Order: sequence, then structure tokens, then C-alpha cells
Amino acid sequence: MSAHYRTAPVEDRGFAGSFASDGAKAVRMRFHLPVSAVVAALMLVMTCFMFTKASAAGDAAAGKTVFANQCSSCHTIEAGKNGFGPSLARVVGRKAGNLAGFNYSPAMAQAGLTWDEKTLDIFLTSSTKLVPGTSMSVALPNAADRANVFAYLDTLGHATAAGPDAHAATPVVAGGPTQAELLRAAQDAQSWLYASKDYTGQRFVDLRQITPKNAGQLRAACIYRSNNAGSTQTNPLVYKGVMYLTIDKAIVAIDAATCRERWTYNWDGKGAALSPTNRGVAIKDGRIVRGTADGYLIAVDMAKGTLLWSQKIADAKSSQYLSMPPLIYEDLVIYGPAGADWGAKNWIGAFKLATGEQVWRFNLIPEANEPGAETWKDPKARDHGGGSLWTPLSLDVTKGVLYVPVGNPSPDFYPDVRPGSNLYTNSAVALDIKSGKLLWYKQFGPNDANDRDLSQVSPIFSATVKGKPRKLLTVSGKDGLLRMLDRDSHEVLYEVAITTRTNFEAVPTVAGAHGCPGLLGGMEWNGPAYSPATKTLYVATVDWCGTFTKSDKAPQFAENAHYYGGAVTPDPREQAKGWLQALDAATGKIRWRQQWPTPLVAGVTVTSGGMLFTGDLNNDFLAIDASTGKTLYRFNTGGSIGGGVISYEVNGKQYVATTSGVVSGFFGGSGTSAIMIFSLP
Repeated sequence: MSAHYRTAPVEDRGFAGSFASDGAKAVRMRFHLPVSAVVAALMLVMTCFMFTKASAAGDAAAGKTVFANQCSSCHTIEAGKNGFGPSLARVVGRKAGNLAGFNYSPAMAQAGLTWDEKTLDIFLTSSTKLVPGTSMSVALPNAADRANVFAYLDTLGHATAAGPDAHAATPVVAGGPTQAELLRAAQDAQSWLYASKDYTGQRFVDLRQITPKNAGQLRAACIYRSNNAGSTQTNPLVYKGVMYLTIDKAIVAIDAATCRERWTYNWDGKGAALSPTNRGVAIKDGRIVRGTADGYLIAVDMAKGTLLWSQKIADAKSSQYLSMPPLIYEDLVIYGPAGADWGAKNWIGAFKLATGEQVWRFNLIPEANEPGAETWKDPKARDHGGGSLWTPLSLDVTKGVLYVPVGNPSPDFYPDVRPGSNLYTNSAVALDIKSGKLLWYKQFGPNDANDRDLSQVSPIFSATVKGKPRKLLTVSGKDGLLRMLDRDSHEVLYEVAITTRTNFEAVPTVAGAHGCPGLLGGMEWNGPAYSPATKTLYVATVDWCGTFTKSDKAPQFAENAHYYGGAVTPDPREQAKGWLQALDAATGKIRWRQQWPTPLVAGVTVTSGGMLFTGDLNNDFLAIDASTGKTLYRFNTGGSIGGGVISYEVNGKQYVATTSGVVSGFFGGSGTSAIMIFSLP
């Protein structure tokens, strides 16, 4: 296995970088010095970097002397000229890992720091505490020593404000994928252009190199591992041999065959964030778009990794955050906030790809004068009615119909305070993608008391059902049912249980009511896959029950707090299982079914070569025979798998990539956020 643990040379990680044994060796080889001299020199250099911003008493003259004697061998003070480390000209106010022309490691590039007085003081007091994974250990207890050098750096100028001017001319950006390429994404074996592969969300790839006969020969080709130990639910995209993904606040571009980093853009948060979870990006016309936890929709140049624009579209003060993967169609970015569990009042909107300006908005919790408002018998309940967006959308491009999965109402567990069916929560909503006009909807789970979101409205496909050719829409969610709808008549053709469903109708009580699925059961953020070759749906789910309790009095909404009218006590974690199953897409009949030892929340991808790829919470990447469900190959990635698992081709070779790392606070998991790529020898 060729593992890629990327370590940059000397950098902003304390204004030094990796002074490990490899660094000492490199210096000795370059200057042909004896080891003792190298060690002494490195000790002097490391001493130089142990400083923070000075207080007003800092002596710039004394700091200049220290810099000349101990720091100048690695850092210049000339703008645009780097040494072993980055230039320290105008370092004050600079974003860490953000100096043009210097190649940073992921640890610093993704740190999200700005070198001001407070940050430097914290960093140089304990660098590894502020930037986990940094290769330079800094601990400087004497503030006066730090102050003098910083006082000198302060005389070298300050970094200028970065980022596009909201009133500046729209930047010219070139590149793909074009709209024509997005329309052909389902047939494109070299790319993965949407969170669920393409607008239909079929998660199917026409690749045949890896088959049940040779899958046992798979090997790890490379790994990209970050230093972030947060939630890893991103859905990687691939275009022209480059993979794009989100890690916490960052967008990262890596080589899709070697894992070598191309660039990292780190969003500098501007406000409070309720949840850091992010499920990926969208790409088109040289732009890469994502939502941020603090409510901004942002676009970055795919080639350079530089910010093009940012638009604030949601706010923690409104109980909202952004986590879903965007969908881009023509010049529109489709997006909407999550936050129902905090009492948000949510919507979905379209924004201009070039600027981020809003084009249309559809309220998922209706206003007083809009259809659906009558389903909230108490008008005040709509103010915090919920209806989150947190999972992929789907699109019928022929008719221009956008399908939206709307989540649960709020407050959770106490439906008494919101009598009525609570539209459009737990509904599949069909909108005209160009105008946002409501075309039709179907609700599953009115007045939900148990937080059983409708989470998936894909895949969409065509097949003969009940003797009639039909255009179909697959709908599933945390209620543990998969339903097949006719997209034209809106008729439910069949529904099938995809996890344990017992005492399902029981609502929370003060004493407690046990039911399945529990809070975390059924279908979560990654939906089913569909093979047009075999007319089979592949479904991975969670089987985890719980006891639902209701508060003894009605909940009161409070800003920045969960809007709960009760709680769920999950069954013991060792009882949490998963199901992996194959269903006849025309009838819903089970072709094969296997219970899994862990919940299954990762993406599922099926290929024309007869393979199924996914992963589990035991840290295993899995290659499975799609016709039988037999596991043919597994690999411990060192982290739990709860994000995207995709397959694509680069230079004629098939690759499979999986995310790896901590999944969430609820599901737990282990490992820092990573991508591992597999191929045949």
C-alpha cells in the first residue's frame, strides 16, 4: 500500500514546519554539515519561532536581532520570496496556510487560523493543542521572549483583507463541468458529478474492470488523511482526475488516483454554528459550491482554490445551519437550510451560480397566506415549524421537476403544540426548478411525533410496474419504509419495510414508549443505489430502536438550544445493527438480504461489473457481489465509514474511493477525516 500522509516543509505551523528527523537529514545533505552542527542550528531556529504577538512593551529592535540570528536562515522578510518556510513579510493578520506560492501541509492549510495576537499566544504556548497534528511542538512560557520578536514582525506590515468585494465585477471563471456534461453524468464513467452520482441519484457506474472474480485482489492505492477529527459525511466528487470534498470548514482538491493534494480552501467562519456536519459540494463551470455551518453559501474557483463569492443565506439566530450537498442546474444553485431540531422555519431556494444572488424561494413551512398554512392549526407553531434539508435532491431534467425531501416538524416528541398535519414536513415535494413553483407533494408521516424524517427522494428511473411502463420516484426515510411512486400519477405503487418496525405507531409518553425505528433508525443521509442492468435497488439501513419519552409540560423555544419536548433513550449500542438488501425494483420483493453487525450509513455504489461498494462502522471498506450479497473484500481503513463511497475511471483504470473518519456525535466512530482509494494491482 502506498499511503499518503502529506507533510509540507517549513511553514506557518509556528512559523516553522517539520523539524523532524527527515528535515534534519535534508538540511545536512544540502549544506554537507556534521550532524552536531545541524542539531545546534535547528535548536537555534526552533527557538526563533517560539514567540507570539508582543504586548505594548515588546522591543522591536531586540526582536530584529533575535530574528537575524535565529530565524532568517529559514524565513525571509521579503514579500513574494519564500525560504524553507514562508516569507514573514506582512505575517500579522495573515490567514494561516494561505500565503500564495508556498506549499502547506493539510494541518496548517485546514487550521482556519489568523495570526493575530491572541491566536499566536495560544499557538506558541501549546501548538499541538491549537493545531492537532502539527509536526512542530512549541511551548514557550516566557511571554517577554515572544513579545520582542513579534514587535519586530509588527513593523513588517500587516496582511491586507482578502476575499472578493461584494460590489466588485463578477470574476471571469473558466472550466467545467458544463451543463452538457452534467446531463451526461449518469453515462460518464470517468466522473462523479453530484453527491449521488447524477441528477437521478442512481449511484450506478458503468465500469467493469473490478468484478466478483477479481475483487479479492483489490489493494489500497493511496490515502489522504487530514488532521480533523470531526464528522465525516462528505460525498466526494470527481472531475477530470481531480477529487473535491469537504472537511469541516475546508474544501479540498486532491488527485483522484494518487491522493496528492492540489489545493485547500479554508472558510473563515463569520458567525455561530449549530452543527459542523457537511455532506459535500456541487461543481459546474469552473466553480465549486458548498454551504457552511455558519449559514453562508460560498463558491470557490475549482482551478485555484480561491473564494469567488459568499452569500449569507441562513443564521444560527434563526436556528439554521447548512449541511446538505448543493445541486446546480444551468445557472442555478439549489439549496436550503437544516435546523429543525433547533426550531428553525425552513425553506428551499435557488441562487445565481455567478454571484450567489437569490432567484426564488419556496417556504417549506408556509407563511400565513400560502397553501399549506391551514395544516398548522395553531399559526404560532409555524414560527418554529422545522422542515430541514440535509440530504441530496433529485431532478427530472426532461420535465424540469425538482424533487425535495423535507424533514421532520418541530418541536420533536411533543406534537400537541403543533396540531394539524404540519405541511410540508416529512413530504416529497415537487417544484419547477426554474421558478420554484409547487407542482405537487405527498406527505408521509403527518404530525410526526418521533423525529422520523423523510430523507431520500432518489433514485428516479423508468421501469415497468404492474404491467405498465412508468416513470418512478423512490422515497425513503427514518421511518424504515421504502416507497415507489409513479412520478406522473403520484400513486404509491408499493412500499416495503427496510428495517425493523415494531410498535411503530406508539407516540412518546411521559412514562416512555419503546418503538422501532428509534431516533437513528431506517434510512439516514445516503440513499439507495439502482442498477439499470439488473433492475435492482440496493438499500443500506440502520436497525436501532429506542424508548421515546415526552416532557411533562410543553417545551418553550430558546435560541441556540434544541427544541425538544422529550427525549429518546436508544437501546444499548451493542444492539444497534444494520441491513444490506437487494430489492426487485419493479415489485419491491427481496432478492437477498443480510443483517450487518453495525448500522449502515455510508454511500452505496453499484457497477455494471456486478460489484457493490460501501463501508461500515467497523471501519471496513467493503466490496460485495451485487448478485448474492457475499463480501469479497474488506479493508480496515482506520476510521469509520459514514460518507460517500464512489467509483470512477482515471486514465483507463477503475478506482473506488471511500471516506473514513468519525461519523457523528450520535453514531460515534473513530479516525480523522480521510479518503482512501482502491484499485486492482
